[in-house]
Amino acid sequence: MKTSLLALSLILMISCKKETRPDVQKTDVSEDGISMKNNRRTASDDAIKSVEDIKKEYTELSSLLASKKLDSSSFTYFCNDREGEVVLYKQNDKIMMVKDFYSEHSHFSSSTQYFIKNGQVFFIFQDETLWNFDGGTPEKPETKDDITEKRMYILNNKIVQCLEKTYSVYSKGNNQDPGKMASRETQCDISGLMKNYQAIIRNKDKKARPAACKNKTGS
Repeated sequence: MKTSLLALSLILMISCKKETRPDVQKTDVSEDGISMKNNRRTASDDAIKSVEDIKKEYTELSSLLASKKLDSSSFTYFCNDREGEVVLYKQNDKIMMVKDFYSEHSHFSSSTQYFIKNGQVFFIFQDETLWNFDGGTPEKPETKDDITEKRMYILNNKIVQCLEKTYSVYSKGNNQDPGKMASRETQCDISGLMKNYQAIIRNKDKKARPAACKNKTGS
């Protein structure tokens, strides 16, 4: 009787081991699968999905620019009565920001900054200034700068929000702090700006603008 019970116990133990082995293998595969999913989730979390993500990336990149932790190169150009300069900011040889500044007809200037992550523009800041004489004397003229700022939030190459702020700065008198002025939401067309950006990227190694433009100097 004892012998029969012992034999039965051995059979049950062997049977249990055979049944549990596939479960162990499944668990190992499952753990690998979880790890892979976590890796994919981490990569996905790194993508920009919302306006809040854009603001976060903009703040971080602005901090790098302010602390001069990015490499830069530049070239100047003359194009259709515009005299300007392009500056490329890089980190680990990846372009993080492009700044395009030009002046036109002496009284107008424009600065456009393209903020980039993973090769895609996610934010554009544009500052346009038109200045005029505003009183004074020929010996001591007074001037007024009419400034328009635009902040363009972009997801998957499409604009999702555009904020605009307009104000004037006088050479004489007290001026309001632009940082304390409210922006208004408006409609923006970024097609022209994106074409300009793509032209810069295409020609960045040639240090030249589109065919109609002439490169002046490089650095």
